[in-house]
Amino acid sequence: MKPVKIAILWHMHQPDYRDATSSHMVLPWVRLHALKDYLDMPLLASKFSDVTVTFNLVPALLDQLELYTQGADDPHLALTKIESDKLTVSEKEEILKTFFSAPHETMIRPYKRYFELYKKAQSISHDKITISLFSSQEIRDIQLWSNLTWIDPIFRTEKIIAKLFHKERNFTEQDKEKFLIWQLEHLKKILPTYQKLYKEKKIDISFTPYYHPILPLLCDSDSAKEALPHLTLPKHRFMHPEDADKQIAMSVNKFQELFGSPLQGMWPSEGSVSETAAMLIDDNKIQWIATDEEILYNSLLKYGMDSDKNHPYQLYKYNNLCLFFRDHALSDRVGFVYSGMESKQAVDDFIEHLYNIRERFVDNLDNIVIPVILDGENAWEYFENDGKEFLELLYERLHKDELIEAVGMSDCAKTLQAVELPSLFAGSWINHNFKIWIGHAEDNRAWDLLYDARKFLVQFENENPDFDTNLIKQAWEKIYIAEGSDWCWWYGDEHRGAHNKEFDLIFRNHLGAVYSLLQTEIPAELKIPITSSDAINEPIMPDGLIFPTIDGKRTHFYEWGEAGSFDVADDGGAMHRVSKQVEKIQFGFDHDNLYFRIQFNSAQFKPNSSHKLVVEFSHLNNFNIEILFGKYDTIQEKEFSYAFKEDLEIAINRQSLLPNGFGKILFTLSLSEGENKIETIPDSKPIEMMIPQKGQEMFWPMF
Repeated sequence: MKPVKIAILWHMHQPDYRDATSSHMVLPWVRLHALKDYLDMPLLASKFSDVTVTFNLVPALLDQLELYTQGADDPHLALTKIESDKLTVSEKEEILKTFFSAPHETMIRPYKRYFELYKKAQSISHDKITISLFSSQEIRDIQLWSNLTWIDPIFRTEKIIAKLFHKERNFTEQDKEKFLIWQLEHLKKILPTYQKLYKEKKIDISFTPYYHPILPLLCDSDSAKEALPHLTLPKHRFMHPEDADKQIAMSVNKFQELFGSPLQGMWPSEGSVSETAAMLIDDNKIQWIATDEEILYNSLLKYGMDSDKNHPYQLYKYNNLCLFFRDHALSDRVGFVYSGMESKQAVDDFIEHLYNIRERFVDNLDNIVIPVILDGENAWEYFENDGKEFLELLYERLHKDELIEAVGMSDCAKTLQAVELPSLFAGSWINHNFKIWIGHAEDNRAWDLLYDARKFLVQFENENPDFDTNLIKQAWEKIYIAEGSDWCWWYGDEHRGAHNKEFDLIFRNHLGAVYSLLQTEIPAELKIPITSSDAINEPIMPDGLIFPTIDGKRTHFYEWGEAGSFDVADDGGAMHRVSKQVEKIQFGFDHDNLYFRIQFNSAQFKPNSSHKLVVEFSHLNNFNIEILFGKYDTIQEKEFSYAFKEDLEIAINRQSLLPNGFGKILFTLSLSEGENKIETIPDSKPIEMMIPQKGQEMFWPMF
């Protein structure tokens, strides 16, 4: 009756939002997540003495939290502080545009007052006349609600906060002042709580390299070619393992300073590893790191080891460094699936997966550990009550279940027997490659600008040995910040968000500050945006199997989470398009079916009986699927089904589409009204997707 060990790691990370020349934060997400995630998560995890969870913290995140406790602000906080009847028209406009930046279903709709103000804000055109329709009282209520919705449920029983939630509306400036005082005190509790719980051995803590860089790319940008040999790389090869070593060493020193003991473990940024990076981590006396099981699979292939005998549920060792390989599927279920289930159902499903793994290794449980590693903050926004019920029930079940033992990764690294791993594949947790951060024209330009700024700093330092050493130190800090992964996360086609331009500006400003600190003119190329509004809009391929319910509506947020997509509404993809009646296409498959989801622009698309949508597979002997709006809202057949309500969802049996159920497909969508084709998507070339053979559609290896 031995238990199976599970090692859970929650990764706590936000980008470095600091302005390049001050302690001002350009965006508010560190502060808002501090209200929602950074304190309740360790408190919930430490409730049971026999349940240990690992928290991975990014040192640059802790620096930003400290700045907030010292009086730093951000645009959202600054606008919150202004008395509502003293706001200018432009400030009110900014509030109405940005103070509803939260998931609608879980963080706006549940609060009656916030939701009614949201609906009113959505209904206006945001000109001076309509903005005046909002009273000072309504604006003040928005100011407070845009903060209150981020407060984790476990703190809503505190006197000041409980009173505000009960009051709901007609907040006063005194109410706002009391909230701001409470918020500051809340922020001050975060780091001491981690320190206390770590000292009491109630939680385990690991760090990421200081500014969250992709270590293998700092060591050698050519490492990206191990997974993608034909990837187009920047003009200049970036090879600075000394920077990677510095980022690791700074984390080691910061941990010692804050926690009074050596740093034991590290989640390398985005689970990114290479042999060179691993050796640097080992040289810094760190005992363990963690990455994804796809890295294990490809490392085994690289050396010709048997992947059937070597699985991700055991500890590995590369030289002296222990490695955990995350259970990709189970980690993703927590992050992308369980928000759509009731808490008990989700926890039951999680525990059942643990039982199944335990059963496979029931004769050899001593050295078995199941690593579950994922983001410890963003996912909860899509859970009811910020995931409170799910987490409480999960920890309670782990506490009570005698067949499962929740352990810290540092203890595992000391006690479990490790299997020697002679080689290590260079890649990240995302598709075992670095494509998110390098290879796109925007990514490559960012790397070249970083290369130039760093080269200039080195040359300047060599040529000016008597220059102010403090300014030199500050310039190097700007380089290290610019080496962070977050900037290139938002460059390229993979991630288009509401704040791409802000991320671009922060990155370029940090590089510009290198030249300013050295009293040199900032190069003109740093004043030109990297993010392009007319970027080529390429389709994004599926990340995994999907299992949607064909009902024409979003059953849960992550129902299409692993699907591929083509964003018609993106500025780059739509600049030549006259009509924007279709906003987005999502597509993917499971073992049996191919799926499509078409989202329409509800303001422009008013379907009637003359509208027709056709999915065209022109390379398959003109095999087409036709949807006649107004004739049927739903068709459910074995080979083909669809439903149209909020969106149009379609399922096509793979064998009816392809003779063997697998192969390459090319498709376009066309929307017609009568005989007139009003939109074709894409309007350049069909979307191409490869459907693997049935039973081999895995996006991660199954051991």
